[in-house]
Parts: sequence; structure tokens; C-alpha cells
Amino acid sequence: MSGSDANNRLALRPITDEDSSFLYQLYASTRAGEMALVDWSEVQKQEFLHMQFHAQTKFYADEFSDASFDVIELEGEPVGRLYVDVRDSEIRIIDIAILPGFRGRGIGNHYLRQVMDRAAEKGLDVGIHVERSNPAMSLYQRLGFEKIEDKGVYWFMLWRVGSRQENTAS
Repeated sequence: MSGSDANNRLALRPITDEDSSFLYQLYASTRAGEMALVDWSEVQKQEFLHMQFHAQTKFYADEFSDASFDVIELEGEPVGRLYVDVRDSEIRIIDIAILPGFRGRGIGNHYLRQVMDRAAEKGLDVGIHVERSNPAMSLYQRLGFEKIEDKGVYWFMLWRVGSRQENTAS
């Protein structure tokens, strides 16, 4: 999918109660690798994932009450989520996730660049926590995000306003 083609077919919309099932499936997809490593029954895995999903959802709502929580749609179908909190000193990407079948098509890149453009207009940096094993780590680094702080399983990464790299091809 070319960048301009994707741009014309992508949309963001606020999450609704009707998105709960999709958001759970998306969350579960981000934990599939981890779940493959545990010796649990499918029922145990689903119970664990539901518990974790609800805990994460509550945490995000409590901690980031002023954030935007959006579903990413491609041709009207949900394919991901983008949660963003605009702060005084930075724009924090709380979460960005794309369904496995849609990863690698430039969708995450498109929305990361949108957030970076918005931050640049406001003179703000962009921060995000990224799991060490996240395959998108190379994308963040190509876009100019730097590893700032080791948080154990995660890296806190920062894109500094004014550090936009000229060679950030999609």
C-alpha cells in the first residue's frame, strides 16, 4: 500500500462501547507471542488476557483521563488503535497497535508521523514506551525516536522536536 493510497483509506474515530470486542482481540494479538510460551490451557490464556485487557483499559482511563482514545480504520473497518495524551511538555503516545494482518503496510508510520507533525507544530517532543521485543522498534528508530530510559521490559523513547530526520522514507 503506497503512502498516499493508505492516507486516503485511513481514518481515526473515538472508541465506543461497541469497540470492546475488537479492542480485546487487538490486545490479545499483541500478547500472542508471549502466550505461545506459557504452558496454559486456551481457557487459562483467555481468562488471563481478559483480566489484563480490563486492567489496562481501566489504568489508561484513570491515568489519562484527558487523552484521545481512537480506533484506526481502513476503509471503514477497525484495524488498530491509537491512544494519545497531549501534555504541557510533550505528546505521549500511550498506545499504538495494529492487527497482525495489517502490520507492515505503513499504517503505524502514517499515524506516528501525524503525531510528530502535531508535536512539531506545538513545539513539543513525542514520548512512548516500547517493549524491547517490539518488531516496530526499528520504525521508531528510523523516525528519530531515541532510547532515553531503560524501564526493564520497556524502553522509554523520545522524539525531540527539531530532530526530524530528513531520510524517513515510508
